Amino acid sequence: MFFTTRQLEIIELAKSEGKVIVDDLATRFSVTAQTIRKDLNDLCEARALTRIHGGAIFPSSTENVRYEARRSIAASEKQAIGRAAANLIPDRSSLFINIGTTTEAVGDALIDHGELMVITNNINVANRLRIFPGIEVVIAGGVVRGTDGGIVGEAAVDFIRQFKVDYAVIGVSAIDRDGALLDYDFREVKVAQAIMANARHVILVSDSSKFDRTAPVRIGHLSQIHTFITDHCPLPSVKTICRENGVRLVETENGKPKD
Repeated sequence: MFFTTRQLEIIELAKSEGKVIVDDLATRFSVTAQTIRKDLNDLCEARALTRIHGGAIFPSSTENVRYEARRSIAASEKQAIGRAAANLIPDRSSLFINIGTTTEAVGDALIDHGELMVITNNINVANRLRIFPGIEVVIAGGVVRGTDGGIVGEAAVDFIRQFKVDYAVIGVSAIDRDGALLDYDFREVKVAQAIMANARHVILVSDSSKFDRTAPVRIGHLSQIHTFITDHCPLPSVKTICRENGVRLVETENGKPKD
C-alpha cells in the first residue's frame, strides 16, 4: 500500500500531536469528513495509526507499521541513504544486510557493484539481487515472517555466526535519545545482534522518522556502530554519542551526503 500526500501529512500530525480528529482534519485539508474517515481507515488498516472515537492516534510502541506501508514513508530519504551506504562498500566485499525498508534501499543501490557476497535474512533483498551476475546471494535459513519476508529465529542466528564479513548493513525500528537501538521482535533482534558481532564494519541506516518512534526490544547501542547514515539527525544527544565514540555520522539531507 502507498500513502497519498495527505495521508502522510496526517501521520506526521498524529506523531507530533499524539492524535488527530476527523473534523479538524476535514477543515485543515478542505475535504469532507467522509474523505478523512476513509483516509484514517486506510492508515489504521496499514497500522500506521490506531482508530479512536472521532479520530486516530499514533500507534502503540509494541507494534510496528505494516511493511508495505513503511516503504512509502520517507521513500526518497531512504533512497538517498541507500546510495550513500552503497558508496561506502567497495567491489569484492562481503556483507550482511538485515530486514528493513531502508536496508532494501541499500540493496537496490548495490546492483552495479561487482564480486559482492551478500548474506541476508531478508527475502526481498535476496530476490532483488539474485539476478545480477556480479552479486552472489546467500540466504539464511529459519522461520519466515509473513509480514515482511524476514527470516528469524535460532536457525538464522546460527547461520549468521558461520561468517565473518567486511560490512554489515542494519536497520532499526527506533533510535532513543540515549543512543539505544530498538526493534519490535526479539527474534529479529537476535539476528541483528549476530550480524553486528560478525562484521568488521557496521553501517546503521535509518531515516529521521526513527527518532520520533519507540520500540520495546533493545538491539544494542549507537556506540557499537562504525558509520551511521541518516537523512537528518535532529538530536544533539545522538550527535554527541557519535562524536564521543568515533561513530561517523553521515547526513544525506537535500540528497547530498555530508559528514
